[in-house]
Amino acid sequence: DVTVIYAKMRHGCAYRKLGRDTRHRRALLKNLATALVKHERIVTTLAKGKELRRVGDKIITLGKRGTSQAKSEAWTWMRERSLLSKLFGPLRDRYKERPGGYTRLLRIPNRKGDNALMAVVELVDNRLPPLREHKVHANSKSNPGAVVNTHTRQTVSNVHTPVPPEGTPV
Repeated sequence: DVTVIYAKMRHGCAYRKLGRDTRHRRALLKNLATALVKHERIVTTLAKGKELRRVGDKIITLGKRGTSQAKSEAWTWMRERSLLSKLFGPLRDRYKERPGGYTRLLRIPNRKGDNALMAVVELVDNRLPPLREHKVHANSKSNPGAVVNTHTRQTVSNVHTPVPPEGTPV
Protein backbone atom coordinates (compact mmCIF):
# COMPACT_ATOMS: atom_id res chain seq x y z
CA ASP A 1 0.00 0.00 0.00
CA VAL A 2 1.67 3.22 -1.20
CA THR A 3 0.44 6.60 -0.09
CA VAL A 4 0.99 9.39 -2.58
CA ILE A 5 1.36 12.93 -1.29
CA TYR A 6 0.87 15.69 -3.81
CA ALA A 7 2.63 19.00 -3.29
CA LYS A 8 0.72 22.05 -4.35
CA MET A 9 2.46 23.86 -7.18
CA ARG A 10 2.55 27.64 -7.24
CA HIS A 11 0.76 27.99 -10.56
CA GLY A 12 -1.29 31.16 -10.74
CA CYS A 13 0.29 32.74 -7.64
CA ALA A 14 1.45 35.92 -9.33
CA TYR A 15 2.09 38.03 -6.22
CA ARG A 16 2.18 37.97 -2.44
CA LYS A 17 -1.09 38.75 -0.69
CA LEU A 18 0.67 40.00 2.46
CA GLY A 19 -2.29 38.94 4.64
CA ARG A 20 -4.46 41.78 3.35
CA ASP A 21 -7.43 42.19 1.06
CA THR A 22 -6.93 43.83 -2.32
CA ARG A 23 -7.71 47.41 -1.32
CA HIS A 24 -5.56 47.28 1.80
CA ARG A 25 -2.66 45.67 -0.11
CA ARG A 26 -2.82 48.27 -2.90
CA ALA A 27 -2.92 51.12 -0.37
CA LEU A 28 0.08 49.63 1.42
CA LEU A 29 2.07 49.38 -1.81
CA LYS A 30 1.12 52.96 -2.76
CA ASN A 31 2.42 54.21 0.58
CA LEU A 32 5.64 52.20 0.26
CA ALA A 33 6.20 53.33 -3.34
CA THR A 34 5.67 56.97 -2.38
CA ALA A 35 8.13 56.63 0.51
CA LEU A 36 10.68 54.93 -1.77
CA VAL A 37 10.57 57.71 -4.36
CA LYS A 38 10.65 60.38 -1.65
CA HIS A 39 13.47 58.99 0.53
CA GLU A 40 15.18 56.61 -1.95
CA ARG A 41 15.76 54.11 0.89
CA ILE A 42 13.21 52.56 3.26
CA VAL A 43 13.14 49.76 5.83
CA THR A 44 10.31 47.23 5.65
CA THR A 45 9.66 43.51 6.00
CA LEU A 46 11.21 41.17 3.46
CA ALA A 47 7.91 40.11 1.84
CA LYS A 48 6.71 43.71 1.49
CA GLY A 49 10.10 44.70 0.10
CA LYS A 50 9.99 42.01 -2.55
CA GLU A 51 6.57 43.20 -3.68
CA LEU A 52 7.71 46.82 -3.57
CA ARG A 53 10.57 46.03 -5.97
CA ARG A 54 8.03 45.10 -8.64
CA VAL A 55 6.00 48.28 -8.15
CA GLY A 56 9.08 50.50 -7.82
CA ASP A 57 10.62 49.24 -11.05
CA LYS A 58 7.34 49.82 -12.90
CA ILE A 59 7.08 53.37 -11.57
CA ILE A 60 10.64 54.23 -12.63
CA THR A 61 9.93 52.79 -16.07
CA LEU A 62 6.88 55.03 -16.33
CA GLY A 63 9.07 57.97 -15.35
CA LYS A 64 11.52 57.10 -18.13
CA ARG A 65 8.70 57.13 -20.70
CA GLY A 66 7.76 60.69 -19.84
CA THR A 67 4.44 60.75 -21.72
CA SER A 68 1.23 62.20 -20.32
CA GLN A 69 -0.22 58.68 -20.25
CA ALA A 70 2.77 57.52 -18.19
CA LYS A 71 2.27 60.44 -15.78
CA SER A 72 -1.35 59.51 -15.18
CA GLU A 73 -0.40 55.86 -14.65
CA ALA A 74 2.38 56.84 -12.25
CA TRP A 75 -0.03 59.08 -10.35
CA THR A 76 -2.18 56.03 -9.58
CA TRP A 77 0.77 54.65 -7.57
CA MET A 78 1.86 57.88 -5.87
CA ARG A 79 0.39 59.65 -2.83
CA GLU A 80 2.09 63.04 -3.32
CA ARG A 81 1.74 64.93 -6.57
CA SER A 82 4.97 66.84 -5.85
CA LEU A 83 6.94 63.59 -6.25
CA LEU A 84 5.88 63.27 -9.89
CA SER A 85 8.29 66.08 -10.77
CA LYS A 86 11.09 64.13 -9.06
CA LEU A 87 10.07 60.93 -10.85
CA PHE A 88 9.87 62.57 -14.29
CA GLY A 89 12.92 64.80 -13.68
CA PRO A 90 16.02 63.71 -11.72
CA LEU A 91 15.11 60.01 -11.50
CA ARG A 92 14.35 59.87 -15.22
CA ASP A 93 17.76 61.36 -16.01
CA ARG A 94 19.55 59.08 -13.53
CA TYR A 95 18.15 55.87 -15.01
CA LYS A 96 17.86 56.74 -18.71
CA GLU A 97 20.75 54.41 -19.67
CA ARG A 98 19.82 51.60 -17.27
CA PRO A 99 17.66 48.87 -18.88
CA GLY A 100 15.99 47.81 -15.61
CA GLY A 101 16.70 46.78 -12.04
CA TYR A 102 16.24 50.19 -10.45
CA THR A 103 15.73 48.89 -6.91
CA ARG A 104 17.95 46.93 -4.56
CA LEU A 105 16.84 44.75 -1.64
CA LEU A 106 19.29 44.23 1.22
CA ARG A 107 18.46 41.91 4.09
CA ILE A 108 19.06 43.25 7.58
CA PRO A 109 18.77 41.58 11.00
CA ASN A 110 15.33 40.40 12.07
CA ARG A 111 13.04 42.78 13.93
CA LYS A 112 13.10 42.48 17.69
CA GLY A 113 9.75 41.64 19.18
CA ASP A 114 8.25 39.41 16.51
CA ASN A 115 11.49 38.25 14.79
CA ALA A 116 10.12 39.30 11.37
CA LEU A 117 12.47 39.12 8.40
CA MET A 118 13.48 42.70 7.57
CA ALA A 119 15.01 44.34 4.52
CA VAL A 120 16.10 47.69 3.17
CA VAL A 121 14.73 48.64 -0.25
CA GLU A 122 16.63 51.38 -2.02
CA LEU A 123 16.99 52.90 -5.44
CA VAL A 124 20.31 51.98 -7.01
CA ASP A 125 22.80 54.76 -7.81
CA ASN A 126 21.39 56.92 -5.03
CA ARG A 127 23.38 59.66 -3.30
CA LEU A 128 22.98 58.14 0.17
CA PRO A 129 25.94 56.67 2.07
CA PRO A 130 26.32 52.90 1.56
CA LEU A 131 24.75 50.69 4.22
CA ARG A 132 27.59 48.19 4.36
CA GLU A 133 31.33 48.42 4.05
CA HIS A 134 32.37 47.02 0.73
CA LYS A 135 34.73 44.08 0.56
CA VAL A 136 38.25 44.78 -0.62
CA HIS A 137 40.10 42.06 -2.50
CA ALA A 138 43.87 42.11 -2.09
CA ASN A 139 46.62 40.09 -3.77
CA SER A 140 44.61 38.51 -6.55
CA LYS A 141 46.50 36.15 -8.86
CA SER A 142 45.96 38.33 -11.90
CA ASN A 143 47.24 41.49 -10.21
CA PRO A 144 49.23 40.80 -7.03
CA GLY A 145 49.42 43.70 -4.64
CA ALA A 146 46.37 45.40 -6.19
CA VAL A 147 43.35 46.30 -4.15
CA VAL A 148 39.94 46.58 -5.79
CA ASN A 149 37.09 48.53 -4.24
CA THR A 150 34.07 46.33 -5.01
CA HIS A 151 31.67 49.27 -4.73
CA THR A 152 33.28 51.35 -7.47
CA ARG A 153 35.03 48.45 -9.27
CA GLN A 154 38.20 50.54 -9.47
CA THR A 155 41.71 49.42 -8.66
CA VAL A 156 43.21 51.45 -5.85
CA SER A 157 46.99 51.79 -5.79
CA ASN A 158 49.28 52.46 -2.83
CA VAL A 159 46.61 51.64 -0.28
CA HIS A 160 49.07 50.27 2.28
CA THR A 161 51.66 53.00 1.78
CA PRO A 162 51.39 55.61 4.52
CA VAL A 163 51.28 59.20 3.31
CA PRO A 164 53.69 61.52 5.16
CA PRO A 165 52.29 64.81 6.46
CA GLU A 166 52.85 67.92 4.38
CA GLY A 167 56.18 69.67 4.89
CA THR A 168 57.98 66.46 5.94
CA PRO A 169 61.06 65.60 3.82
CA VAL A 170 60.66 62.33 2.02
